[in-house]
Amino acid sequence: MRMKELSLRQDPDLRKELALLARGCDFVLPSRFKKRLRAFHAEQGQAQVKSEAPVPTALSESIPKFYFPRGRPKANLNIDGLIAKIEKIFSQFPNERATIEDMGQVAKACECPLYWKAPLFNSAGGDRTGFVSVHKFVAMWRKMLQTCHDDVSKFVHLLAKPGCNYLEQEDFIPFLQDVVNSHTGLAFLKEASDFHSRYITTVAQRIFYNVNRSWSGRISCSELRKSSFLQNVALLEQEEDVNQLTEFFSYEHFYVIYCKFWELDTDHDLYIDQRDLARHNDQAISHKMIERIFSGTVTRDRHLRKDGRLSYADFVWFLISEEDKKTDTSIEYWFRCMDLDGDGVLSMYELEYFYEEQCVKLETMAIEPLPFEDCLCQMLDLVKPEVEGKITLRDLKQCKLSHIFYDTFFNIEKYLDHEQKDPFSVEAETEGQEISDWEKYAADEYDILVAEETTTDQYNGGNTTHF
Repeated sequence: MRMKELSLRQDPDLRKELALLARGCDFVLPSRFKKRLRAFHAEQGQAQVKSEAPVPTALSESIPKFYFPRGRPKANLNIDGLIAKIEKIFSQFPNERATIEDMGQVAKACECPLYWKAPLFNSAGGDRTGFVSVHKFVAMWRKMLQTCHDDVSKFVHLLAKPGCNYLEQEDFIPFLQDVVNSHTGLAFLKEASDFHSRYITTVAQRIFYNVNRSWSGRISCSELRKSSFLQNVALLEQEEDVNQLTEFFSYEHFYVIYCKFWELDTDHDLYIDQRDLARHNDQAISHKMIERIFSGTVTRDRHLRKDGRLSYADFVWFLISEEDKKTDTSIEYWFRCMDLDGDGVLSMYELEYFYEEQCVKLETMAIEPLPFEDCLCQMLDLVKPEVEGKITLRDLKQCKLSHIFYDTFFNIEKYLDHEQKDPFSVEAETEGQEISDWEKYAADEYDILVAEETTTDQYNGGNTTHF
């Protein structure tokens, strides 16, 4: 038996078969080695199939959808019922066509605020034809109901350019023009068409100042949801006096901003240079800060920046930031100006750079300035930065006295005014304040302007026209 096994191992045919099997060849002669090898391959294949079995998805399927960029879809939304209401409204119009004057009724049928009427009209093609047919409007609104599930996404879709999911400043112009044309609180502007564009520009800038927190120049749905803008749009229908809507639409606020700009814009071309801006508030703002404003760090128009001029739109941002340094946008505005190297930190060098000019102004006024080291200690105690010797934007936003910090370094008049007060009493006043610094400033300045114009009218025999 032993001799037989040895002879098998030495058999040349068997040795050849083993060699071929080792190289992966499928030799046709049957043998116990091939059977064992095939059985081995079969076992390996079954093991591989088991290892590639899909992972149970029960856990992933149990996680509900939580991201709704266009709003959470409403359960049991009766789209056909809503469309039927709209068709009923259109049936009242000649040839079932609605003009811009009819769109108020259509907006209500769509369950939208009244002043959505112009965006609804334009989105259905009314701006091109002068009217909207029931078929075009229903097709547009049905698609809107199917794709946009909250007021924010609908408003953005109505105003935005095709293919865009954000709003730029020019997207607001038709909407705001309709507000000017049809709101009873602005009826007096019908005879002053030159003021239309000024008012619209002011409101548009205030919208972006308060809503566009990313400074991108594009308002996203997320930013609009976090703001109170659409609530203010809804209030336009209820409030006859637009001056009560102080966050965006107040005419009195516009009038104050425009008059302040008009005083500086001596050639009245709606642009000012550094010398013009330096005259604001009796040259209270330092030249170094004015240079930073014109450097482009807080302005948007690159063409005007090259010309070394500031537009009226950029002046709106400047004046609101200057008169109210407690809001997030104004804190960011002035931080950008003071952060010379753009590293996100106000260094001691940057603070000293701006404080030097303040010292010169104080000496000119025969007031002995506080040494920078002492001033620095006061400001660090005021802000209490997280990292010693470095003041960040986060530090200033957490600080209740950011306006005192900023005025110390570039507004001499307000700096001296703060010096006469106790910082802790100022903080207490701030916490209990019902209206913002900007609203208080605008109300005071408007009263002064009205008083001046009344005096001028009396002097001229009542022949002066103003708005």
